[in-house]
Amino acid sequence: MISPPTYDVLIVGAGLAGMRAAISAHQQGASVALLTKVHPVRSHSNAAQGGINAALTDRGDKWEDHAFETVKGSDYLADQDAVEVLAQDAGHDIITLEHMGVIFNRNDEGQLGTRRFGGQKKARTFFVSDFTGQAMLHVLYEQLMQAKLPVYEEWFVTSLVKDEQGHCAGLVAFEMRTGQFALFRAKTVIMASGGLGRVYEPSTNALICTGDGMAVAYRAGAPLMDMEMVQYHPTTLKGKGLLITEAARGEGAYLLNKQGDRFMKHYAPTMLELASRDVVSRAEQIEINEGRGMNGCVFLDCRHLGRAFLQNRLGQIYAEAQTFANIDLAEELLPIRPGMHYQMGGIKTDTEGRCWDIHNQWKGLPGLFAAGETACVSLHGGNRLGANSLLDTIVFGRRAGQCAANYSRTIPPPTISERSMEADQHLVATILARKGPGERPAALRLEMGTTMNRYVSVFREQEGLETARQHIQALKARWPDVTIDDKGQVYNTGMIAVLELSFMLDCAEAIIAGALTRKESRGAHFRTDYLDRDDEDWLQHILLYHQPGSEPLTDFLPVTITQWQPQIRVY
Repeated sequence: MISPPTYDVLIVGAGLAGMRAAISAHQQGASVALLTKVHPVRSHSNAAQGGINAALTDRGDKWEDHAFETVKGSDYLADQDAVEVLAQDAGHDIITLEHMGVIFNRNDEGQLGTRRFGGQKKARTFFVSDFTGQAMLHVLYEQLMQAKLPVYEEWFVTSLVKDEQGHCAGLVAFEMRTGQFALFRAKTVIMASGGLGRVYEPSTNALICTGDGMAVAYRAGAPLMDMEMVQYHPTTLKGKGLLITEAARGEGAYLLNKQGDRFMKHYAPTMLELASRDVVSRAEQIEINEGRGMNGCVFLDCRHLGRAFLQNRLGQIYAEAQTFANIDLAEELLPIRPGMHYQMGGIKTDTEGRCWDIHNQWKGLPGLFAAGETACVSLHGGNRLGANSLLDTIVFGRRAGQCAANYSRTIPPPTISERSMEADQHLVATILARKGPGERPAALRLEMGTTMNRYVSVFREQEGLETARQHIQALKARWPDVTIDDKGQVYNTGMIAVLELSFMLDCAEAIIAGALTRKESRGAHFRTDYLDRDDEDWLQHILLYHQPGSEPLTDFLPVTITQWQPQIRVY
């Protein structure tokens, strides 16, 4: 039996948010460990291409401008106290990363270089070519190794454990290499497990992005907030879903329809291709739906940027276009379309990462923290600005680590029984004992993904959402009949796929519940049966609580407004 020590802070996930939280908690003197289902540098933070935002005063920029454009981009659903924290802390955190060793691009004067990203009037996006997330990830992993922090690699979390007072006191997980379960006791747990992109098919997200952290926290009693807000990125490859970074448009690439018309001038006459992502994705989908696309796509035009520039500043997508689409970006148009990319909603937290409310306005789970895409602070509201996601992981990963470490000093070590593992051990044994032939996890996963992409995407309406709900409920009913051929314990990827599918179905149900509840159009949530934003009735967050065997329980929270009153978004 594996018996890990008790930790002050146990972090689930070792991407940017998880590693930044770990370093921060360690600096506060806490005993810290990370648990991750992949090696840290294989985390999905690798996929972040374009850059990280910050308003530096020596560039003539103001944090207030960054904050306002983030709030505007969110379609006024973001909590403005959280956005102010993000914008104010950004500059310091960028410099800290640079001092850690992130080699950001520099301009001709030797200063840190910037590029423009969508929804922002100033160039405040710092970058490492078009693989910024990967560069940051490796540097933070170096910091992790230098601090000699324990990392439980290739462990799969199955549930959170609560003590008799209802306080999160650890988790149950099994080691993929051996199939052995272990009970991890911890004074605090930080969920930094990333997004849920594979709920959709196709998606820009890695196959590991299956909403595990959201579902585990949800089942344990933490609320999920604004789950209906699912971002479709404007530029992805058809079929494969591969991301083509917004940095291409930030560097001057155009969007064209099949007639060669630079169509964004009709939808966002000032910002054009650099309007907010929800605006650009809807414009593209309209062009496609009305017959001005080709084979379900519009085109990204990078030809005027020149081969040398593309290879230097956008080398990754230059290679990807050649490899996956057989397109030379220097000479040809690249067919692209909107694709599922990011979840603005997630586990409800405050600005310190706590998943419970110290003011008792909403019910949460004491002892649990969250950061990164798995969390909803809410920074991004109805639509995230490009290059704010990396900033989110760094700023709020750091803050969650600090707060968790400080909180751990105020509580005694947890007292939970080894019997806490029994239910999860029984579930795995039951799955292994199922006789075939039965349902295949890949088949159900594909049905789920195509259902979500058809009915809960750029445009939504009541009938389609109801259809999606029925399909997901039917898939949940079929899940107990899923069988796998591998009955072993060692690296049983079939078993992991079955468990991930269960988590994704819970996430899909929550997305649909939120979308059916919000009877307006705001940000990425655009309903063709409710065309307008309704601030009078819907300037509020939707909280969902897990109800085993029935529909989620719904609650509401007002949006926090500090200095920017809602106004019509014009780009």
